[in-house]
Amino acid sequence: MDDHPGGDEVLLSATRKDATNDFEDVGHSDTAREMMEKYCIGEIDSKSVPAKRTYIPPQQAHYNPDKTSEFVIKILQFLVPLLILGLAITVRQFTKKE
Repeated sequence: MDDHPGGDEVLLSATRKDATNDFEDVGHSDTAREMMEKYCIGEIDSKSVPAKRTYIPPQQAHYNPDKTSEFVIKILQFLVPLLILGLAITVRQFTKKE
């Protein structure tokens, strides 16, 4: 693999598949074609190649058209601390000794 002019990444990207098109697209020299005969493992039987699988998208989260519960929670997360702060200030004002 170190001797390959295209580098080892090119060879590794063509592993576990029919690399004929990859080899032909590059436009290899006659010397490369002679060397290929030495390293060629074999021909792939087209009958043994599995059919192309269709893409099945992942399941998406359930859409919640009624977002009122989320809205109420966000409002409460904002208002409850303000109410507690207001209550604390009010109690401090009425219990303060002058």
